Amino acid sequence: MSSELAIKVRIKLFEKGMTMADLAKSLGISAPYLSDIIRGKKDGPKAIGHVKRIKVALDIKEENK
Repeated sequence: MSSELAIKVRIKLFEKGMTMADLAKSLGISAPYLSDIIRGKKDGPKAIGHVKRIKVALDIKEENK
């Protein structure tokens, strides 16, 4: 996950009054695993699928490049 996206995740969590633990629970994954995904330590196909779910859960729009 890019650092720009990690910042967006943190901003959205703050705006929604959520914690990383809240988001992890809603996604059905552990908080440490979520943290690893957001920090870019996990980047396999499964993690990429979770990134898509994170974006949907937090209403993060895709950027057009």
